[in-house]
Amino acid sequence: MHPLREAVHVKGSPEFTRAELVGILSFRLRLMSVGEAKESIQNWIESGLLIEDESGMLRVVQDALEGEEGKEDVFEEMLNYVASSLGWEREEVLEAAEELAVRYGNISRKLALYLLGVEKGLDMERFREKLDV
Repeated sequence: MHPLREAVHVKGSPEFTRAELVGILSFRLRLMSVGEAKESIQNWIESGLLIEDESGMLRVVQDALEGEEGKEDVFEEMLNYVASSLGWEREEVLEAAEELAVRYGNISRKLALYLLGVEKGLDMERFREKLDV
């Protein structure tokens, strides 16, 4: 599921302040770091998934989001693969990846998740080319 769809589900509304959306994505859903959330929001505005009005409110463009749902989400695919391969809950995998990110010094959550899989002996080869690092 796209992070914006999850945020809309949590709030029950497709409208957010920037700080509210960062908080939901980072702290409530634990999908990304604060920096990644801010970067994602900017990318979503630029790609038309979010519209920012004059007052600074952000609104999810549902039609554009529907088109995004079909695109491959490497992070989600890796998260599901690592969790199912290790027999862990998604939350446990996210916590372990976050610990790795801190240990290696401010790396992206996507890369930390990849490294966690490698560290645990999983075959992560299929994700290597999709990492964008």
